[in-house]
Amino acid sequence: MDHDRSDATRSAVQAFLTRFGEGDPERTAALFAGTVDWMIVGDPAVVPWVRARSTRADVAAHFRELGENVTQAEGSPVVDALLADGRDAVVTGVIIATIRGTGKDFRTPFALRLSVEDGLLTRFHLYEDSLAVARAAGL
Repeated sequence: MDHDRSDATRSAVQAFLTRFGEGDPERTAALFAGTVDWMIVGDPAVVPWVRARSTRADVAAHFRELGENVTQAEGSPVVDALLADGRDAVVTGVIIATIRGTGKDFRTPFALRLSVEDGLLTRFHLYEDSLAVARAAGL
């Protein structure tokens, strides 16, 4: 295992988590490469911010739309583990939030698989209880 690379990956992921928590979509997106392997499972007809993305501009749009539609509970997401191995990382925890349009709360465990190249995020795969999110969004 390449400890230096794992440490660099861990630092990039921690920077992402910090910026995400600050709520600035442009600054968050600046941590991503120009092209991103992006995946969030869900139905964009019900949860529009989960659609396909592939560029840094798309990433900024995702975080803008997420902020417009979802209010994170204080302290959410709750991260319980961040594992880094070379260029890859996995973050696990719980998301607690409210859909603005319906006022409905949801809580979902999550796993986030990320990859980092040259200090930038190149992969963002989010696994969550998409049915809980869809139900809160009004499914």
